[in-house]
Amino acid sequence: MKQFFIHNKAHHKSLLLLAGPMILSNITVPLLGIVDTAVIGHLGSAHYLAGIALGSAVISILFWLAGFLRMSTTGLVAQAYGKNDLTQLAALLKRSLLLASAVAVLLIVLSPLIKHAIAYLSAANSDVLTQAYQYFSIRIFSAPAALCNLVLLGWMLGVHYGRGPFYLLLVTNIVNIVLDIYFVVYLDWAVAGAAWASLIADYTALVFALFLVVKLAKKQGIELNAPNWLSISKMTELLSLNRDIFIRSLILQLCFSFMTFYAARIGETTLAANAVLLNFLMLVSFALDGVAYASEAKVGQAKGQGSVKNIELWVKISVFWGMLFGVLYSAFFALFGSGIIKLLTNVPEVIQEATHYLPWLIALPILAMSCFLFDGIFVGLTRAKDMRNSMILSAGVGFFGVFWVFIDWQNNGLWLAMSCFMLMRGVTLIIKYHHLKVNNQLLD
Repeated sequence: MKQFFIHNKAHHKSLLLLAGPMILSNITVPLLGIVDTAVIGHLGSAHYLAGIALGSAVISILFWLAGFLRMSTTGLVAQAYGKNDLTQLAALLKRSLLLASAVAVLLIVLSPLIKHAIAYLSAANSDVLTQAYQYFSIRIFSAPAALCNLVLLGWMLGVHYGRGPFYLLLVTNIVNIVLDIYFVVYLDWAVAGAAWASLIADYTALVFALFLVVKLAKKQGIELNAPNWLSISKMTELLSLNRDIFIRSLILQLCFSFMTFYAARIGETTLAANAVLLNFLMLVSFALDGVAYASEAKVGQAKGQGSVKNIELWVKISVFWGMLFGVLYSAFFALFGSGIIKLLTNVPEVIQEATHYLPWLIALPILAMSCFLFDGIFVGLTRAKDMRNSMILSAGVGFFGVFWVFIDWQNNGLWLAMSCFMLMRGVTLIIKYHHLKVNNQLLD
């Protein structure tokens, strides 16, 4: 291991220079969730916390479903960057922004139906639903900005501009956190204040992201007025790639939403406790995604260059750092998890419930490490069908299959299913990667 690090020191440094800003900025994303939970969690009643958990869960489902916009953009742009195809870089940006805008409008149009689905699926009480509706009704109008930001972030990652996403996410979350505290604590807007803070932050970020992209394009000699960018064949190719990543994202969010909605059926306290604990999982996911995002860009560039050797090298380097971060996060949660829970809420029954299930969160960083990293690797390879197939199998067997067997365990059954699901996603992608490598198909 020591020789591997020494002989590839420059490559390790290159990956960390790209991943480092993403890790630092991504940590502010769950920090935002922590602030949301903390300010609402101290209003003195569990229904506020449960309500924002339910409302924000629905928004997260919708916006994370649109995560295909970032992933497809990063993979395709990284490959074009590897080929030094400046015209294609500009065309991909425009096509992806057009698709993001169309999806955002569709979400707003469908929002009344989505609100009805919240009540039907959660079976939450009227106090919780009132808070959830209030949050959702405001936050849904941030969709155009949030989805276009995904594209702009993905484009910057694809051209290896790690500082761009760092600045973007940092500005977004700092604005959001400051407004969160001001609207909720000082203006006493409660759940509505948290929603308005997020909406304003998303549009602030959009303006900032457009500025960064235009500046970067000019610096690299990329002419954004690319001709024939609205090619039917190219749009069809983009839609095909996005279709498979969307299906993968849909199934992923189905599993996470099931966690929230089933917890609501168990009880208000369980729902609130899981809302606290999911902040731990989000912290893990975004930290490991920092390495995965860098892997997307590096692997995609290597594929664009037609270099199998470089693909294999970047995979090894990504796995090395992913394993290290996974172990560090498990140790951190073991040492400080109970204290963090008490910072997030002062409701005694929620603290007791969340502490009871904390061991699952201590184990998850190690169990989930490979699924995050190999998602990034397969994005760089633009192997969307493989990602889709892995997700279908892992959700069907690893999540819902396990939960059905252990359904009597109630919330423990939910966390066991989530743990098995994460582990199986990584294992299936590792097996597929090995198959592609052995059969010389990494460049296909």
